[in-house]
This record gives sequence, structure tokens and C-alpha cells, in this order.
Amino acid sequence: MKKLLNSELNRLSIDEFKNAKKTPLVVLLDNVRSMNNIGSIFRTCDAFLVESVLICGYTATPPHRDINKTALGATESVNWEYYNTAKEAIDNLKLLDYKIISVEQTEGSIYLDKFEIIQNQKYAVVFGNEIHGVDQKIIDMSDYCIEIPQYGTKHSLNIAVSAGIVIWDLCKMLSNNLPDI
Repeated sequence: MKKLLNSELNRLSIDEFKNAKKTPLVVLLDNVRSMNNIGSIFRTCDAFLVESVLICGYTATPPHRDINKTALGATESVNWEYYNTAKEAIDNLKLLDYKIISVEQTEGSIYLDKFEIIQNQKYAVVFGNEIHGVDQKIIDMSDYCIEIPQYGTKHSLNIAVSAGIVIWDLCKMLSNNLPDI
């Protein structure tokens, strides 16, 4: 094996990314405190051709030095939009026929590895505050709640780690919508 050079990775330009077919998945960040988490999630969304990021509440918006530190330019490629509240964003998504998935430990939540998507359905996945998680009002608006099975003494993951796991898994499920690489 030989490590690939950057020039051998066939990376899309920002224009090519903007024009590429996207995964029918929107990521909604509600009251996320850490700009490093925000930047990391943008970078994950770029990696998997996520349709857009919706930033809600007091979640910081690009451009910002601390977001850019982990986003590494992904705020330029990934479409994003700001909403004052997650409710406002979700109301808009529902009008566009998105199914809302909150990532939270709830009664009746579905383990991520047991969740089944409906092909040709558009989804939005909600990640909440690092300490308080997804607000109950947003859970009440959700079509599904999913959680990542965890087996150790801790029953929470960093939001950027959770987002990476969930986005990757949902993108695999929606793989018929992804380009061949």
C-alpha cells in the first residue's frame, strides 16, 4: 500500500461540490455551544455531500475563526442557513416533506443500527445542545428519535462524534442517492 497524495484523491472543487447531487439529508444544529463542534460537523457534512446545515438558536454561524479551525473550508462548500428557532426551521422542513429525526435518548427511541429509512424520502437530523440535548418541544415535533447504542459507563458522546456516526450511517442507508466514487 502507498499513501495517496492530495492530488490523487479526486477531491471536488467548491463549484463541483455545489453542483453535485446531494444526499437527501439536512443537518439541524440547535443551540450548539462549541464552535469546534460546529466546524467539525460542517466538515462531516462536506465529506458526505449533505444537502445543507440549518443553524438555530444561539449556535454560532460562519464565518468565525473558531468554526473555520475545524471546518477547514467546509463552510464555503456546504450550504447553510440560520433560523432564530429550531421550531421555525422544522416547520419549514415539514412544508417541504422532510421527515424529522432527533438524535436523543427517549422513550421509544430507535437504535441507529435498527432504524430503517424510506427510499426517496428526504430527512432532517437534529442535534441539540452539548449538555441538555434536543429540547422536548423539538422531540415532540419529530417523526423519529434515534440513539447510538452505547455500552460503557458513559451514555453520551461528543456531538461532533455523534454527528459523524449518525450522518455516515444515514448516508449509507441513502446510498442509492450518492454518486459513485
